[in-house]
Amino acid sequence: MYKILRKEKLNDVVELMEIHAPNVSRKCEPGQFIILRVGEDGERIPLTIADFDREKETITIIYQIVGYSTEQLAKLNQGDELTDFVGPLGEPTQLHQSKHVVGVAGGVGSAPLFPQLRALANMGVECDAIIGGREAQYVLLAEEFKKFCKNVYITTDDGSLGQKGFVTQVLADLIEKGETIDEVIAIGPVPMMKAVVGVTKPHNIKTSVSLNPIMIDGTGMCGCCRVSVDGKIKFACVDGPDFDGLLVDFDELIARQKMFKSEEAHICNLTGVKR
Repeated sequence: MYKILRKEKLNDVVELMEIHAPNVSRKCEPGQFIILRVGEDGERIPLTIADFDREKETITIIYQIVGYSTEQLAKLNQGDELTDFVGPLGEPTQLHQSKHVVGVAGGVGSAPLFPQLRALANMGVECDAIIGGREAQYVLLAEEFKKFCKNVYITTDDGSLGQKGFVTQVLADLIEKGETIDEVIAIGPVPMMKAVVGVTKPHNIKTSVSLNPIMIDGTGMCGCCRVSVDGKIKFACVDGPDFDGLLVDFDELIARQKMFKSEEAHICNLTGVKR
């Protein structure tokens, strides 16, 4: 039912798929996500919508191959079909009419950032993007961002592309130079988003973060995406995934993510497969 119309390998661990999903593409908005399954016994995988085309009735997803389920997904090719493809889920991003927004992304965080900045640019907002990766091949969608962003800044840990260092340094430099920034949108690994907030909070710059990295079930039932925001319990999958970064308790969130670190690689009791 959900045919793969296009598949592209973006680097050695990240792939892109364009899926025919009429019902999802008809209603989705930037910031929302889908849940897919590969095979009748497959796990439910939540993935942010990287792009959508209402006329072509397609959804684009970008995923990193990190475990058994994404390995199974990566085995599929153009013309194959997914067992389930449910969405749109989560709350759409609240897009604010402002003068200048800076998007900051690390690794696959470029995927959910892309539709948000594009929508803002279409509203007449001046957008800049700061995107980073460990090395050149892990910097995603740079050329796509350049189509609607005034400036695209690139950083890599090893200096193989753009400026050597972290995305937070570029952001800090822009603020220090006196750039007027109405809002920062940060999407990437949780420690990166915490670091971005560390840069923006002293200047009281509105900062949105996407907590999609902590979702598992995607419907609010498992509780794994529980997070404290302004002292209140929220669930990333149903209340988010976007939250006010200045109010997120990142220390608690990071501690919770480490709780089952030692059990991440295990043999599944149901299938006997190493997950």
